[in-house]
Amino acid sequence: MKKDDKAIFHNTQLLLEHYRDVVWSLEVSVFQTNVNFQAEFGNTIEEFLELSYEAGLDLPASDVAARIRSINKSRNMLRIIDSAVALLREKYRNGEECYWVLYYTYLSSQEIGGVDEIVEKLSEMFRDFSRSTYYRRKNESIRRMGDLLWGFRTNCCDPALELLYAEQLISGRCEGNFKSHG
Repeated sequence: MKKDDKAIFHNTQLLLEHYRDVVWSLEVSVFQTNVNFQAEFGNTIEEFLELSYEAGLDLPASDVAARIRSINKSRNMLRIIDSAVALLREKYRNGEECYWVLYYTYLSSQEIGGVDEIVEKLSEMFRDFSRSTYYRRKNESIRRMGDLLWGFRTNCCDPALELLYAEQLISGRCEGNFKSHG
């Protein structure tokens, strides 16, 4: 594995390892903001954001506005990750196995006991799913997620990636502007 590939693998694994914490932190932040909004304005943050965007309003510079922008940025980041996971699951040759490995290892709301428990769950879903298969699929999944999140290393893949990202954007499954890095 090249130095760049190792860094991408490491960064992707680190991102996935913190996924549950980010989701939890975002949920807590949204909950606290909603409580404050309900008390002060009589509606939720989602309702407020929807009305603001529909009206084309720019949020003023305040602590509440900064918190709303931060929540929105975090949500968009999670949508990008979720869209990459969905694309991996739907389009990649081992996508279903990769999805469930990622889900049980990093994405489920509650952490599973350990590798043996994850392998046991996966063995019920897929034939001949061993511990070594788990580690192979886990590394494969992290590499493919890195490709999707940070871009393939070869320029020949750029047109194909752009088509896949465009499909995701058109279908409304992700927000933001993805660019592959060559």
